[in-house]
Amino acid sequence: MADIVSPAKRSKMMAGIKSKNTRPEIEIRKLLHWLGYRFRLHRKDLPGRPDIVLPRYRTVVFVNGCFWHGHANCPLFRPPKSRTEFWDDKIHKNQTRDLKRSSELQSMDWRVVTVWECATKGRSALSRPALAIKLKNAIFGSDFESTIRGEESAQKYE
Repeated sequence: MADIVSPAKRSKMMAGIKSKNTRPEIEIRKLLHWLGYRFRLHRKDLPGRPDIVLPRYRTVVFVNGCFWHGHANCPLFRPPKSRTEFWDDKIHKNQTRDLKRSSELQSMDWRVVTVWECATKGRSALSRPALAIKLKNAIFGSDFESTIRGEESAQKYE
């Protein structure tokens, strides 16, 4: 199927997509602040410049977009039908980079929490109290890596 907008318009639309201060990221920051946590944003001295850093708890939080990071079995992720080779390669590189930075942070004794976009958006979004509980458990849990997904995608993994 052909694109419904011109290549110039599509390029402008894609260039407008932010990598920092996205709606899901701001939602997680508001929730953490409401829970009483204090944090730093995008620390340059840590691998991958985590979206949110809780230095007191040695925890970093990455808020991943389901499309850009290839969230499998997610209602918000649908691979593009055009230029599939380009997009498959791009998403695979993002996933590889995510794994690398996560293992680097863990080797530095940082706890890594990944919150997927679907946990804050769409029909599979978690309620605010459920998301708060999952975040607290991830920050204080014994695992050094935690993942928070939306309800539909979480059921498919179990």
